[in-house]
Amino acid sequence: MSKTFELETLKIRLNDADFRRLDLHQRIQRSLRALILDGALSPGVKLPATRALAKSLGVARDTVENAYVQLQRDGFIVRRGGSGSYVAEAVGTELRGAARRRIQRQGYKRDVMEQSSGLSRRGQVILDSGGVIDPQVIKAFTPGLPETRNFPTGVWERLQRQTLKDYRTNALLHGDPQGAEPLRKAIAVYLNLERGAMVFPEQILVLSSTRQALYLCAQLLVDAGKPILLENPGYVGAKKAFEASEARVVPIDVDNQGIRTDLLRADQHGANCVYVTPSHQYPTGATLSLQRRLELINWAAENDNWIIEDDYDSEFHYEGLPTACVQGLDKYKRTIYLGTFSKTLYPGLRMGYMVLPQELVSAFTYARSVMDGHTPQIPQLTLARFMEDGYFNAHVRAMRKLYAGRREVMLESIGTHLGDIVTALRPEGGLQIPCLLKTGWSEEKTIRQAAAAGVHLLGLSRLYASKEKKQGWLLGYSSLTAYEIEMAVLRLAKALKKP
Repeated sequence: MSKTFELETLKIRLNDADFRRLDLHQRIQRSLRALILDGALSPGVKLPATRALAKSLGVARDTVENAYVQLQRDGFIVRRGGSGSYVAEAVGTELRGAARRRIQRQGYKRDVMEQSSGLSRRGQVILDSGGVIDPQVIKAFTPGLPETRNFPTGVWERLQRQTLKDYRTNALLHGDPQGAEPLRKAIAVYLNLERGAMVFPEQILVLSSTRQALYLCAQLLVDAGKPILLENPGYVGAKKAFEASEARVVPIDVDNQGIRTDLLRADQHGANCVYVTPSHQYPTGATLSLQRRLELINWAAENDNWIIEDDYDSEFHYEGLPTACVQGLDKYKRTIYLGTFSKTLYPGLRMGYMVLPQELVSAFTYARSVMDGHTPQIPQLTLARFMEDGYFNAHVRAMRKLYAGRREVMLESIGTHLGDIVTALRPEGGLQIPCLLKTGWSEEKTIRQAAAAGVHLLGLSRLYASKEKKQGWLLGYSSLTAYEIEMAVLRLAKALKKP
């Protein structure tokens, strides 16, 4: 309401012909009410103080006060002592309900309206998919959400100030679509030393997320209507990214050693790409064995196919030494490697990257330039320093130790309080634990009961692309303290065992 355009709108309303015969305080009250009903002032918005608004409008303060009093009596605003006046939240709920009732009276249904919205076939596919909903708050047991409360924000802020001081206004200009060179160099060093990769900075494309990388792969490597192979069960975000490009998703089953390469070789769909999560298969947590990694590489080389390797949480391996990434083993250079900083640092950073075979770099860079230009320069340059100065490796080591401890707390709590309901599958690493429901328990019902108790459960069955689906949950633990884990498991057990 304090913004200029909103104030000007209020002045225009005050001169509305319908209000001219009213007293001044009534005109202000009716004008504000109209702005609230129109949605210009949304629920929860703070209104100007009476003194400030009176001065802006050139009227007495009592006039504005009388208008506010009437709005409060009518339920349009709430007034909190020492805080101010706010548009009532209930108004938004009522307006949404009224809009729904109006649509129903006119005989329309939402799905009918959406289907007749003039979308392209691809647009309709995206609409029908429902998109991907990312968690915006810490909540038990959201999978894949890292610990953010321990992030060294002080260090990050200092490095960002140094970046701005050194680069000055150059950091405010458009950046290289392929990514800032200092960051690409830092990523290459990290991957070569820590993940056993064979990477040059010129092969790296810095992006906003893994999902953007997947969308680019779908656009550039798979024609509409053509097949692409995905692990089953697998990552829903990948499935939706490929389906949004009208690719035909073909599931390939996984077992306790990862994707079944025998099924891969036997597949007759003619796909030229396979999407895999070798370090910790999503959602089973299985690590792709070395033998299968080599079989996967040979399959791609023999058929001129591409391997899309999503190494999303490989940093967090807790038992034994992590296996070298497929990209580093692939002497035929048929592997496209995907990485993200959303899991190692924090989701709000919105930064990931691809390592591409040299022959694909130009096409992917051009496509990225068309899509959204480039990743913001200041975060890129700050992250480059964060990595160069050793803070990144130190943070990963600290989180690896922290998550390993939280995994043990989670497994113990599940065994103690939920052992008669689910069987937890102990993963070698990662940020979540798959749990299989025992006979007699319904995935749908347990998810509903958990939600009523304030606990989020991701059902395993929705991660399957085939008709045969296992019932269970995928429980994230990395963003929760040991105490929060124990309390949430107890709350879940109580909700599920309630008579």
